[in-house]
Formats: sequence, C-alpha cells, structure tokens
Amino acid sequence: MFKKKVTELLDAALEEDTSLFLVDFTIGLDNKIQVVLDGDEGVTVQDCMRISRGIEHNLDREEEDFSLEVASAGAAAPILLPRQYSKNVGRKLAVRTQDENFEGNLTAITDKGIVLEWKAREPKPIGKGKVTVQKKKEIDFSDIKEAKVILKF
Repeated sequence: MFKKKVTELLDAALEEDTSLFLVDFTIGLDNKIQVVLDGDEGVTVQDCMRISRGIEHNLDREEEDFSLEVASAGAAAPILLPRQYSKNVGRKLAVRTQDENFEGNLTAITDKGIVLEWKAREPKPIGKGKVTVQKKKEIDFSDIKEAKVILKF
C-alpha cells in the first residue's frame, strides 16, 4: 500500500515536467525511499526539490515513518536507459559489450542503438608506418553491458 501511494505521487510529480524521467526508484525495508532522476536537459536542484515535495507533502508521517532521498543521476554514473543517450550526443563514451570495449564520440542514436566514432592508428596497407583512420561502430542497446561518459577536466 505504501509503495503504491509513493509510486502514484512520484508519477504525478514527474508528469509536471516531461523532460524529467525516472532512472531508479527503491523503497527499502525501513521505508527509505530513494529516487534517481535524469532529464533531457539535465536535472537541477530545484527539480529534485519539487519532486521531493510532491512526494513528502502528500504522505502522513503519523501514518508511516519514512526517509526520502531524491537525486540526479551523477555525471560519472553509468547510462542505464536509452533515453539518457540523447543528451550525450557529441560526448565521448566508454562502452563495454560482452566481447569488446569501445571509446568514441557518440554521434547518433538509432531506434536500436547508438553510433560511436573514433580515430585509430593502424598499419599502412602498403609499406611501413601507420595511418590514422576514422572508425565507426553501431552498437545495439541490447549488446551494451555498461556505458559511461568520459569526463574531461
């Protein structure tokens, strides 16, 4: 009953801003509510506060004791949902599949997956030395085991 009510309140709060979406939501045994959000244009502190208030102000602490944490998906957190790739087009990603690891710029998103591009040094087809070549790889969402944005400082 408690989880159903919290879920309904969370859904209602998210409907107010369709650029925000849920990445993770759990309720622990001790009624510790944890909500992780992301947004097509990112997530602000005000977004987290608004979602938190939408839940907290509609629950009665006299009825249920609970704690609530609403946070944004961190910049270093893995990308978990296909929708999260859109805001990262143009950024460098590290992607791990079952068989290989890739690092490249996310250049496109398709219905089925992502497109990464990068430059690589390879031996010349004829003669000695190496040549820089442009590589491109399409990776299906279903093949991605982990994807993270590579942050530059």
